[in-house]
Amino acid sequence: MLIAGVDEAGRGPWAGPVFAAAVILNPEYPIVGLADSKTLKPAKREYLAEQIQQYALSFAIASASVEEIDQLNILQATLLAMQRAVAGLALMPQQVLVDGNRAPKLAMPTQAIIKGDSLVEAISAASILAKVARDRLMLEYHQTYPDFAFHQHKGYGTAQHAKELKTFGVLAVHRKSFKPIRELLC
Repeated sequence: MLIAGVDEAGRGPWAGPVFAAAVILNPEYPIVGLADSKTLKPAKREYLAEQIQQYALSFAIASASVEEIDQLNILQATLLAMQRAVAGLALMPQQVLVDGNRAPKLAMPTQAIIKGDSLVEAISAASILAKVARDRLMLEYHQTYPDFAFHQHKGYGTAQHAKELKTFGVLAVHRKSFKPIRELLC
């Protein structure tokens, strides 16, 4: 049975899209070291992302934009990104396992698994791909907006990010529906 693991990265930050990935692992090529992406060092995540992309039967990475987040809300935008990731798979899974307590509406049986990113290897793999893709975009944001330390805070609501917002203002990549950003715009 083809089972896809799905996870997201970037629900909480004040800036940037939310990413999701879907992965169907190849049982003939096990990948050692898969774990929840948040528990792995960046170099290990990068290494594992390469392994996943090389050995998985199928994988896809998708996102929902800042505009979609602001229009739909972060939960609905996350579910949309997950739907896009599953739709992007070259092979259609017979079942989808999703990290968390909410699953997107899909054509195949879907199950949400709390702490799935540390319990199910395919979800761990999706967690890693989504996080690596989002972190790479944050590095690009830092080059585009050097006044903001996106390479360090990754768009999350840190004291540094709050200081940058007060000093330099809100950027197009900021989520205007998130309270700290919305309050700066009033």
